[in-house]
Amino acid sequence: MSKSTLSLDGKTVEFTPGQSILEVAQDNGIYIPTLCHLKGTRATGSCRICVVEVKGARTLMASCSTPAAPGMEVSTNTEMIHKTRKLITELLISSGTHNCMTCESNGDCRLQDLAYRYGITEMTFPESPQLYPTETENPFIIRDFGRCILCGRCVQACNEVVVNRAIDLGYRGSRSKVVTGGDGPYQLSDCVFCGQCVEVCPVGALTAKKAKGLGRPWEVKKVRTTCPYCGVGCQQWLHMKDGRIAKVTAVEDAMPNQGRLCVKGRFAYDFIYSEDRLKTPLIKENGDFREASWDEALDLVATKFKDIIKKDGPDAIAGVSCARSINEDSYQMQKLFRAVIGTNNIDHCART
Repeated sequence: MSKSTLSLDGKTVEFTPGQSILEVAQDNGIYIPTLCHLKGTRATGSCRICVVEVKGARTLMASCSTPAAPGMEVSTNTEMIHKTRKLITELLISSGTHNCMTCESNGDCRLQDLAYRYGITEMTFPESPQLYPTETENPFIIRDFGRCILCGRCVQACNEVVVNRAIDLGYRGSRSKVVTGGDGPYQLSDCVFCGQCVEVCPVGALTAKKAKGLGRPWEVKKVRTTCPYCGVGCQQWLHMKDGRIAKVTAVEDAMPNQGRLCVKGRFAYDFIYSEDRLKTPLIKENGDFREASWDEALDLVATKFKDIIKKDGPDAIAGVSCARSINEDSYQMQKLFRAVIGTNNIDHCART
């Protein structure tokens, strides 16, 4: 596709028709702050923090939702723009109860970053009262409506990224809020608790319940790994503090999951620290289990298999592999049965 040009902060740059001003700026290393913009979804321009000046336009334009046009003259760093962004930030801060001292997102909050960037040290507008109580009943996600800035990123993530369509914006005016179907609690809705809404929330309105109080962003070390739950190979960050997992997030833009995780990949990690986990193999003798070494347990299984094969042949043995285990485990399972035991009696749970 042929390229067009426009003027960006006095410099002529190329762009592809269909790009927004924000995308052109990002391609050319020019920073424009955003709150509502979510990559890969329809631009809404709802937060207005990304405003820029376009020569000839009557007002400042939201760069995320304004298409770039040939010959356009765009400014991203003027006094009017900074004053407007500061005012918008002040209005967003006053829209709820943003107490950074006790917020789980302190240090990882875009609104906090903007307040610091524009030197906001005092409240210009009175703080709005919290109309809706914080929801903590479900096991995975805390919804703090007092911190919600109605940017809509969670709604877009649910409806356009994972396409679960469990939440949407509801009500009007000052009573606006993010709602589930029928405005009920999460655990009674169509939510599958993939946590994508938590992943994209730019403030502290949506946080992982299991991570509460386990570590601030600057206290944890991020370790990249592959999710162990199935063969897809989703990439995830383990947020580690004192050798323990505080929370799990997806690796943005990494293949194959591209910043997505399922409920197990994001939230089902605390079994690692369960006191009920088996530490050693167990062998049943006279109706009771006793602890055994791995060598003893594996030798016992191998002996039993050999006895069955000797008596009734290899087809007397069958194996069922977990279809959601990692690919390498399933491969080794079928290789064991076909090449070692000598039977094709190998299946997996998804078919049954």
